[in-house]
Amino acid sequence: MTFARDAGAAGTPAVTRTVSGRLPAGAPDYVYLPVEVPPGVREIAVAYTYDRPAVPAGTQGNACDIGIFDERGTALGGAGFRGWSGGARTEFAISAERATPGYLPGPVRPGTWHVVLGPYTVAPQGLAYEVTVTLRYRAEPGAPGGTAPSGATPRPVYPPQRARGRGRAWYRGDNHLHSVHSDGKRTPAEIAAAARAAGLDWITTTEHNTTSAHAAWEGLWGDDLLVLTGEEVTTRNGHVVALGTDPGVFIDWRYRARDGAFGRFARRIRQSGGLVVPAHPYATCVGCNWKFGFEDADAVEVWNGPYTPDDEMAIAAWDAMLVASVRDGGRWLPAMGNSDAHREPQVVGLPQTVVLADDLSRQALQAGIRAGRSWIAESSAVKLSFEVTGGRGKHASIGERLEVGRDTPVTARLEVSGVPENCTATFVTDQGPLFTTAVGAGAIEWRTTPSYAAYVRAEVRHPAAGGGAPGMPGPMVAMTNPVFLGER
Repeated sequence: MTFARDAGAAGTPAVTRTVSGRLPAGAPDYVYLPVEVPPGVREIAVAYTYDRPAVPAGTQGNACDIGIFDERGTALGGAGFRGWSGGARTEFAISAERATPGYLPGPVRPGTWHVVLGPYTVAPQGLAYEVTVTLRYRAEPGAPGGTAPSGATPRPVYPPQRARGRGRAWYRGDNHLHSVHSDGKRTPAEIAAAARAAGLDWITTTEHNTTSAHAAWEGLWGDDLLVLTGEEVTTRNGHVVALGTDPGVFIDWRYRARDGAFGRFARRIRQSGGLVVPAHPYATCVGCNWKFGFEDADAVEVWNGPYTPDDEMAIAAWDAMLVASVRDGGRWLPAMGNSDAHREPQVVGLPQTVVLADDLSRQALQAGIRAGRSWIAESSAVKLSFEVTGGRGKHASIGERLEVGRDTPVTARLEVSGVPENCTATFVTDQGPLFTTAVGAGAIEWRTTPSYAAYVRAEVRHPAAGGGAPGMPGPMVAMTNPVFLGER
C-alpha cells in the first residue's frame, strides 16, 4: 500500500487507500500488509472488515485479529510493535499525542509500516478481507512542504512498585484482568473500583498481547491498592500471564509450540522482572489449551473465573505434577487462581490468590508466589489458615516442608471461616483425598506420617451440584498449596 510522498504537500489533509484480498484455509498465522508512510504524517488510522460465511455444524468460521508494526520492522521480539486489538475492534488510530486503547502513541515516522492480520480461524470457503488505511497530515501555513512535525508524545506515568501494606502479612490479589485496552469492557477506573470492592490488596493488568494499559492507571492506585503491570501473552497454543513485568515491556506472542521459541520469551519475562504463569491450561476455546509444557513456568493458574470442569482438570494435572516432583526430587510448581474478568457480570476477585509476603511490593509478592506461600479463595470473605505440626514442636505452613522422620506422627490443622453453609473440607495427599469432613465452627485436624503422605494440602468445596455425575466433587471455595512432609 503506497502513499504519494507529496500528498501532504499538495494541501490534502488526509489520504486513504484500501486493499482487499482472500486468505485460504490453512493461511499463515500472521499476514503482513506493508504500508509505505511518507514524511509529514501526523496520524495513521486503520479500519478493516472480513466476511463471515455460514459454515457446517462443527466447523470453525472466520475470525481475524488485527494489529500494527511501525517502520522498525516485524522481527519476532523486535522494537516495531505499536499495538494489537485482536478481534475486539474494527478500527484504530495512532498519533504522537494519542492512540486507540490497545495501541501505543508515538511519532508516525516515515518508512514501511505493516498492518498485521491474524486469521485466528478460517472457514473452508476462505476469508475475504478489506483493510483501509488513512494517513492524516498536520498542516502548518508557511512551513516547507505544507506539513509540520508530529506533536509531543506524553511521557507515560506508570504505577509504583510498592504500596504501604501491613508489613509481613497475607495479601489478596487478582492477577489476570482485562480492560478496554484489549477485549474487556471495563475501564481501568472501573477495575480499580471493583478490586477495592472485592477486598483486594493488589491487581495485575494483563491485556492480550499489548502493553498499552500499563500507563492507564494514573490516579487509580493508592496505599490500599497496588497495581502491577503485565501481559497475557496469547499464542495459538495457549496463553501465559507475564505477571509483574517492568512497565512498558512487550512480550511477543507470534509463535507456536512447534517453533521452539517459548523458552526465549519465558526468559524475557523473567529478565523484565516478571513471573511465567500458564493460564487456564485446559480451557476449551480455540488456541487456549496450553501446549508448551511447564518446564519454563514459575506457577500455574489452576482456577480461572467461576469454577468449571476445566479447573477440575487443571487441578488434577497440577496435583500429578506435585507427585512427580516428590518422586523425582525436582522443583514443584505452585498453584494460582485469578478471575480473568472482562466485563459485567464477571466478578473481579473470583477467585483470588492470597500470598504471604514481607510487604505489599512487586518483589515480595513474587517471592511469595514462587515459594508457594499462597492459597486461593472464591472471595475475600473466606479466611483460612493451614499448617502441619509434629516432631518436638516443629511446624510448617503452606509452601513449606516439615522435616521430620518418615514415621514421625504429624498433625495437619485447617481453620476456615466465611464459607457458605454445607461446605466440606478435604485433606489431599500424593495418594489422593484421604480425609473429608464437614466445615464447622472449630479447627479440622488429621493425623498422618511422612511415610504415608509425602505432602498434604487442603480443599474446601461447595456441596456437589444436583444432577452431576456420581462421585464428582462440588465447586471449589478455597484451596491451598501443599505442605511437604519428611526429610529431603
